[in-house]
Amino acid sequence: VLGHHYTRTFLEAAVASMNAGCNLEVSYGLRRNVFMHIPQALETGNITLQMLRDRVRPLFYTRMRLGEFDPPAMNPYSALDLSAVQTPEHQNLSLEAAVKSFVLLKNIRGTLPLKAPDLLGKRLAVVGPFADNHRVLFGDYAPVPEPRYIYTPRRGLEMLQVNVSFAAGCPEPRCQRYHPAEVVGAAGAADVVVVCLGTGVDLETEAKDRSDLLLPGHQLELLQDAV
Repeated sequence: VLGHHYTRTFLEAAVASMNAGCNLEVSYGLRRNVFMHIPQALETGNITLQMLRDRVRPLFYTRMRLGEFDPPAMNPYSALDLSAVQTPEHQNLSLEAAVKSFVLLKNIRGTLPLKAPDLLGKRLAVVGPFADNHRVLFGDYAPVPEPRYIYTPRRGLEMLQVNVSFAAGCPEPRCQRYHPAEVVGAAGAADVVVVCLGTGVDLETEAKDRSDLLLPGHQLELLQDAV
């Protein structure tokens, strides 16, 4: 109604949503709540009571499975407290999820994986605005973890006990202010260079789309300088 103008009124939006199978609304509050018009849609015959029941049933089925209607003592989630946060078991699961979600586009001459024994005596450079800035590593709707649990690429690679140098080149992802000399200096003195680029929530989130997929600001120049 307000953004895409697919319908003219909230009543029309409620009917269209119900007919499309939508059963849950994330509303803007009561004044801009589309589904508050469902009773009116019923009265006018635009939807049927059976359709309404069909839409509601999965919601309450899910709530029942979550134990929301059970006595607290019967709900295993009630026993969880902050001691369950960041347990070794959960950290290991996060590590497993990270490893299994990597997408490797190319691996020319078997460059990866980097192994600590192969890097002994080598010099490694980590460059780019995402190399050591924990604030930009998390996507839209991500939680805000404690800094001690955040491993930036620089911090993680320093665990390999190799000589690691670092140069951001840009202070933030927009990369409007770029310092090529520090990138060239770090990369030129290294045997292995890890370049960390991207966008982050500064540039794209919900309702903040991009018109192209190019690297922002001077990031492409940074990459070319590192190469």
